[in-house]
Amino acid sequence: MKRLTLDGRSLSLSDLAPLAWGEPLELAVAPAAMKRVHAARRVVEDHVAAGDVVYGLTTGFGKLKSVAIDAADLETLQRNLVLSHCCGMGPSMPLHEVRISQVLRLNGLVRGHSGVSPALVEALVRLFNKGFVPDVPQKGSVGASGDLAPLAQISAAYMGYGHAFVGGKRMTAKAALKAVGEPPVVLQAKEGLALINGTEIMKAIGTANCLRAWVLSKTADAVASLSLEALFGSLKPFDPRLAELKGHDGHGKVSRNFARLLKGSKVLASHKNCDRVQDPYCLRCIPQVHGAFKTALAHVGEVLANEVNAVTDNPVLFPDTGEVVSAGLFHGQPVSMVMDYLALALCTVANISERRVEQMVNPDLSNLPAFLTPRPGLNSGFMIAQVSAASMASENKALAHPASVDSVPTSANQEDHVSMGTTAARKAREVLDNVERGLAIELVCAAQAREFHRELRAGKGAEAVYAALRERVAPLGEDRYLRDDLEAARELVAGGTVAAAAEAACGRLEA
Repeated sequence: MKRLTLDGRSLSLSDLAPLAWGEPLELAVAPAAMKRVHAARRVVEDHVAAGDVVYGLTTGFGKLKSVAIDAADLETLQRNLVLSHCCGMGPSMPLHEVRISQVLRLNGLVRGHSGVSPALVEALVRLFNKGFVPDVPQKGSVGASGDLAPLAQISAAYMGYGHAFVGGKRMTAKAALKAVGEPPVVLQAKEGLALINGTEIMKAIGTANCLRAWVLSKTADAVASLSLEALFGSLKPFDPRLAELKGHDGHGKVSRNFARLLKGSKVLASHKNCDRVQDPYCLRCIPQVHGAFKTALAHVGEVLANEVNAVTDNPVLFPDTGEVVSAGLFHGQPVSMVMDYLALALCTVANISERRVEQMVNPDLSNLPAFLTPRPGLNSGFMIAQVSAASMASENKALAHPASVDSVPTSANQEDHVSMGTTAARKAREVLDNVERGLAIELVCAAQAREFHRELRAGKGAEAVYAALRERVAPLGEDRYLRDDLEAARELVAGGTVAAAAEAACGRLEA
């Protein structure tokens, strides 16, 4: 089992990859980080002991910020805060996203500016390592003051309220705590606020999205290379000199990937001197479209790489000076905007993929049998597979409407501008699902199109993509129930099998 040591400052997106793929991970906290936790906690304890009126420590919250709370009631204040914020609704978050959220919240706490006790940090680490996963409704966050409702649901589960999962089995949080041999957490001054004030839900979904999108970026090139071979397209638009003239890094990555994927192609050699002047845009402009996606994805990754180590608490403590500063680090606008950007960029991948499917199934465009069936008319072949791809590409356009431009005032207008970051992240996830399905349809069609000229070997990478699919999906002769074939292809796309097969044959691909 991999071990990840949190220090609040050096977490990377790749560190979270095992969780994104459902793999086990063990947590620890760096000793230096625990020293910072101790120092920040002393600030809280000093203010409480002195009877100071400090927001978040000895007062109510939001609109109730001016209501001072007696020291004897601070534990009740934190419990009430968490329970009152458990207002999320809708289906549960995927468990791997909750696990990432748990890690991110811990990483923020051990930065040493939140004021939680070392005992709480140690308890949360133990709960994570024992496989305690809170059940978290997906809907109910506006992304400021952070992801209040879903983070409250996580915190409540630690306290024994609501539900949680252990070993993949859903049960009451009390039963789950008993199953892992841990007592319910009792929150002290500032701790409830520290647990729920943050952007960890949107960051967790965003991180999972980004990790999947990196795989998809390679997969899209690999699948498109097989389509290019199936349609007897030209490699000339992928000339590295053109990438240099264009000047975008993403364009260059696509050109280099295709050079690797199509190395040794007998298909390309077979029509080197054909009379086709130009390919359709869905082939000729792959470097521009896939390249723009890669450029966008790089920016999304940069923002998230900063965010996973960011302090998103409020108020923020500065142990060196003893200051407690109220600010807005919990506002999710940076994540919200890049999640909208990611959704938009993903749409373009689905759009151009669907156009390549149309090129392959349409006999007026492809010089292939109608709908890629050996006996069109009696058989419909992949006629409706193209319709399905078109449906999802169109649905993406509605999902791409930005969430980050919206804002609804909350908390009696105290929180009068919000980010909608979690909505943006969830929408991007849904678009990502659709793009993976669309690429699966393209993959199945491209492999079927290759059946009509298998005597010409494709490039190394493209041939490996074809072989990976054929381990799960047989060529289509007569019409058959296609859903299982398409779902099998989707699993190969989403799970990284297609990209891995291509890389094993032709070397590393660039995302």
